[in-house]
Amino acid sequence: MNNMQETAETLALQCLAWLAGNEELLPVFMGATGATEEDLRKGAADPVFLGSVLDFVMMDDRWVVEFCAGQGIPNDSLMRARAALPGGEQVNWT
Repeated sequence: MNNMQETAETLALQCLAWLAGNEELLPVFMGATGATEEDLRKGAADPVFLGSVLDFVMMDDRWVVEFCAGQGIPNDSLMRARAALPGGEQVNWT
């Protein structure tokens, strides 16, 4: 695993912790994904699951801004982290 992926996984874990502590948003995530509490625990070690956490949070700019402000990081950090995780590469069809 390269350093970029490790950094991305760390940020995604922070995002998962933020999501787990958000009483309004966590049920939305769990309902949308069908994830259980056990899935959250197991998923914390799975880069693909962590990518899905970032995908979910990036669905709403307000969630991105809220998370990034709380972490003191730039708003594009989630997008950059997502690109470093499996399934996050940009597809160019031309």
